Amino acid sequence: MKLKIGCISGDGIGPEIVREAKKVLDAVTAKYGHEISYTEILMGGASIDVHGVPLTPEAVQAAKESDAVLMGSIGGDANTSPWYKLPPDRRPEAGLLAIRKELGLFANLRPAVLYEELADACPLKKETSEEGFDLLIMRELTGGLYFGERRTTVENGLRTAVDTLVYNENEIRRIAIRAFDIARKRRGKVTSVDKANVLDSSRLWRAVVNEVAADYPDVELSHMLVDNCAMQLVKDPAQFDVILTENMFGDILSDEASMVTGSIGMLASASLNDTKFGLYEPSHGSAPDIAGKNIANPIATILSAAMMLRYSFDLDREADDIERAVKQVLKEGFRTVDIMPEGGAASCRKCSCSEMGDLNAERI
Repeated sequence: MKLKIGCISGDGIGPEIVREAKKVLDAVTAKYGHEISYTEILMGGASIDVHGVPLTPEAVQAAKESDAVLMGSIGGDANTSPWYKLPPDRRPEAGLLAIRKELGLFANLRPAVLYEELADACPLKKETSEEGFDLLIMRELTGGLYFGERRTTVENGLRTAVDTLVYNENEIRRIAIRAFDIARKRRGKVTSVDKANVLDSSRLWRAVVNEVAADYPDVELSHMLVDNCAMQLVKDPAQFDVILTENMFGDILSDEASMVTGSIGMLASASLNDTKFGLYEPSHGSAPDIAGKNIANPIATILSAAMMLRYSFDLDREADDIERAVKQVLKEGFRTVDIMPEGGAASCRKCSCSEMGDLNAERI
């Protein structure tokens, strides 16, 4: 298979972690005889430095001409970087919002995996962390409260703000279909999270999800209220496979899920449109304070590359190889500084960003 991948290295540690993910991609595609090509795309602060804007029409076109896009990180230090003296619509993060809109990326996937080797980093009680967990939050990304009509007025002498939560059935149906399709690639279970005891939008959400579920008899569906889901994530995260939810609930729950894994440096993510196209990136930021020091953890970006193979190219075997390589490297005790046990450990060996990339590529 020919894989045409756009690469947005971005800012801060972005170029370092993308470089290591490409090493692993090259290793796995060589193993299986695929052809891979990369197109470098400027976005964020890197684009501002060259073009004066965080995203150019040429960059958008290059992304559209790719089969998928692998991204590092966007942004810098808001207190010191000259990028943040610009108007908000010209700052680095504006490029990310713009490209999501231009590419129609409506489905955000945030896996949260607790590896057995990193159980001590989990803030949950030992009997919970020892079981480990592997869940995925499927968040609707372009509708709901964040995109509804909003206004702030003065009524009867009181400042009054209104934000409108709107979903139509098509928006709900397309994210639900994507969740059920992905559940088939995992353990076959979807938990749809809403607030149907209060909100009309959630009652519609639940009704449409039930309709979609009828086409997936092999996938188990359950419904859960969002407040209960927040509790269950810290009580028993292993019960979940795919959590399907709307924009604001997903924003909150995915951050909660990321923290119970113990390190955001391990967390991949993907944003998909209604084709096989997706933008894949680590969940963490650009970490400008450690940029260029070769100490960043590239595993989240490496795992994002595995997601890209799985969801944009249907190369499940190749994605499995990358995920197994990550587990093997951790099992052998290699750690970047962010996941090194406090005080060190006799069974662990600290490695650099580039070494971590080499180790994973070698295990392919």
